[in-house]
Amino acid sequence: MPIMVTIKDETGTGHVMAAMTVDGVDRRITLRDLVRMRVREEVARYNAQASSVFTGLVMPEGAEPVPEGFRMAAPRRIDWEQQADKAIEAFGRNGFFVLVGGRQLTDLDEVLELAADTDICFIRLVQLAGG
Repeated sequence: MPIMVTIKDETGTGHVMAAMTVDGVDRRITLRDLVRMRVREEVARYNAQASSVFTGLVMPEGAEPVPEGFRMAAPRRIDWEQQADKAIEAFGRNGFFVLVGGRQLTDLDEVLELAADTDICFIRLVQLAGG
């Protein structure tokens, strides 16, 4: 049965930068699918509001890093699959870390057992330029 989870973005020092609640997440999910689901959700939220700043996990093509996220040259639709692929590549290069239940995950194909209160944190050490 799908659940609602909260995903937090933190700095390397533990400062929470943002949090996003997502409904309809499978209780059993691989880390790869969790990353892709997170990116799909953040891109859908951005595309629905057409802002000049994207506050996602990785920088879209043609954007520039700013303190609040990534400034787009002009508001436009972002392709979530392209962003998800960049995020998966960035994970492989240690561009960010993922902690689930306080444990750092290293295998994208690891199957996670989530509950609604599972602590899910994405830790970005630096702004990700192009993933």
